[in-house]
Amino acid sequence: MSASDASLLATVDARTKLAGSNKMEILLFSLGSRETFGINVFKVREVSQTPHITRTPNMPQGVEGVISLRGNIIPVITLARFVGDCDPKRRFETMIVTEFNRSTQAFLVDSVDRIIRVDWDKVRAPENMFSANTQTLITAVTELEDGKLVSILDVEQILASTLGETRVPDLPQAQLGNEQFVFFVDDSMVARKEITGVLDKMRAKYHQATNGREAWDRLQTFASRRFGEDESLADTLKLILVDAEMPEMDGYVLTRLIKSDRRFDGIPVVMHSSLSSNANRAMGASVGVDAYVAKFDPKVLADTLLPYLQAS
Repeated sequence: MSASDASLLATVDARTKLAGSNKMEILLFSLGSRETFGINVFKVREVSQTPHITRTPNMPQGVEGVISLRGNIIPVITLARFVGDCDPKRRFETMIVTEFNRSTQAFLVDSVDRIIRVDWDKVRAPENMFSANTQTLITAVTELEDGKLVSILDVEQILASTLGETRVPDLPQAQLGNEQFVFFVDDSMVARKEITGVLDKMRAKYHQATNGREAWDRLQTFASRRFGEDESLADTLKLILVDAEMPEMDGYVLTRLIKSDRRFDGIPVVMHSSLSSNANRAMGASVGVDAYVAKFDPKVLADTLLPYLQAS
């Protein structure tokens, strides 16, 4: 076994144990205000001092320019421009390089604090705790031991705001009966919009939830319906699409609950995640997902779902 193979196996083992325990690790950072922000460690590739940024013309709002990182040109985004007032002359000395949605980008921050581990059920939806503009960029909040709140940013929404949303092309249509539907769950507003765009183009009916706990509650409601002697939930619920990281219950624990409940026998679970590494795919396989698809390529998502969306 090569050193790289051994390293991958060690990463898979460590992350699988973390995912299976319904916990997440959050990197805490500041944007120069009193607020504390966080990002899932699984999205973080590295943290470093900010190098020289090459300014380029006609960059989207919030994008400071680009840098060369190990031979790759990546955009550099100032997070403070999205969640508060930001002095345009201010230089942020710390950079968080992230990898998700099959892309790499750097976020400029004021400082990085530490990594904490929290239970997903301690991570809550933001509700009405923030202004309308800020709330759309906060996907969840959690609380430190000293009572201080941590706002977990919806980096997918920020990325879509800066670099644009993916256009959904014409897609093949699902062959579902009148009563058959898809159920999906994702805590990101932009991700839900993208998924509904794909399912609408495929002419597939759907129900949705915004976090793992809500999803499990709704699935329990579906499963508690009375069925005829030769009927089952699988006759109507054709597929469950789950995000990996969500407030209150992550997609790994949700998948394990589904797969351990005989009422959901015959219903495939597809994990749709911004975390696209081999380690994360292995984590999905370890809890029994039937397929794993990285965000966000509408055609790839449609091609993954289509074999399951046939009337029967």
